[in-house]
Amino acid sequence: MATATATESVPIETAHEDMIHDAQLDYYGKRLATCSSDRTVKVFDVIEGEAQRSGNGHTLKGHTGPVWQVAWAHPKFGHILASCSYDGKVLIWKEQQGQGSATGGWNKIKEHTLHTASVNSVSWAPHELGAILACASSDGKISVLTFKNDGTWGADIFNGHAIGCNAVSWAPAIQPGSLIIPQAQPLPNQPASLSSIKRFASAGCDNLVRIWGYRDDAQSWVEEETLEGHTDWVRDVAWAPNIGLPRSYIATASQDRTVLIWTKDSPTSPWVKTALDPSSTITSPTSTAPLPAGKFPDVVWRVSWSLAGNLLSVSCGDGKVTLWKENLKGVWECVSDMNS
Repeated sequence: MATATATESVPIETAHEDMIHDAQLDYYGKRLATCSSDRTVKVFDVIEGEAQRSGNGHTLKGHTGPVWQVAWAHPKFGHILASCSYDGKVLIWKEQQGQGSATGGWNKIKEHTLHTASVNSVSWAPHELGAILACASSDGKISVLTFKNDGTWGADIFNGHAIGCNAVSWAPAIQPGSLIIPQAQPLPNQPASLSSIKRFASAGCDNLVRIWGYRDDAQSWVEEETLEGHTDWVRDVAWAPNIGLPRSYIATASQDRTVLIWTKDSPTSPWVKTALDPSSTITSPTSTAPLPAGKFPDVVWRVSWSLAGNLLSVSCGDGKVTLWKENLKGVWECVSDMNS
C-alpha cells in the first residue's frame, strides 16, 4: 500500500550527507524543507504523503556551517524560506517561478550578518503583522528583521539572554478573548492598540523565558515579562495558536529534562506554570525503575503545538515523540508516544 495511514511513519531519503537538524512543511503541506550539518538546505515536493526528490528536489547552498533551523514564510509573501546556521548568518531564500520551459529555482534575497555567533532559531511572525522574522543567537542577542514596503529590510537587534539564546516563538496575532469580547470594546485598563501588538517569547541559556513586546511610541522592543521555572538551559519555546479564547498557553522544553506549560487566563493575569508528568506513562530506557515525577528520560529538545493549539508534541533525547492534551479537569495527559 503506497499511501500512509495516520499511524504509519514514512521514511524519506533526503540525500543529506550529515545529521538533519530540522524539517518543516510549508503552509499547505506540499513542500518539505530540511537542513543539516552538511551546510545545505533541501526542498522537496510532497505528493500523497511522500517526498518526491527526482527532478523536484532543490539544494540551497550558502551557509558555511551546520544549518540548525528552517522556517517558511506565509504564502501571501511568495515562496520564501529562512535558514539559520552556526556560521552566524540568517539567509532568506525566494523561489523564482520559471517562465515557459524554464524550471525556476531558489535565490538568496537577504543575508543577515549582524550576529557574532551561531544563530540557533528563526521564526516568522503571524502574517497579519507583515513579513517579520525573529532570530535567536548564541551571542546573547535577538534580532528582528522586517521587510519594508520599499523593498528593503530593517533590522532591530538587542540583548536577550546572558550566555545565549536558543529559540524564539511569536504570540498569535489574535488577541486573547477577542472571540468573547468584541474588539470595538477594549478590555478595561488596556490600550485599544493592544490587539495588534507584536509580541514573542525567547528561550535562553540563563534558564529563563522572556516575553518581548514592540512599543510603537518608543520604536523599540521591550521586555514585558520573565518566566522563571527551569533549572538548566531552556532549549525551546512554543506559543500556542489561539482562536480568540481568553487563555494563552506557552510550552517550554529544557536541558533539565522537564516541559513546563505556562498559562495566562487574561491579559492582566500572571503566568502560571504546570509541569508535564511523564512518570506515569513513560518508562526510562536505561532502567525498569519509574522516572522521577515531572522528569523525562532525557533532555527535551523541541516542543510544538498543533494548528488548533490543543495538542502538544514533545521531542525527547531518547528518540521518542510524545503527544499531550489537557483533559477537562485541566490535567495534561500523554495521549500518544512514537519512536522516531
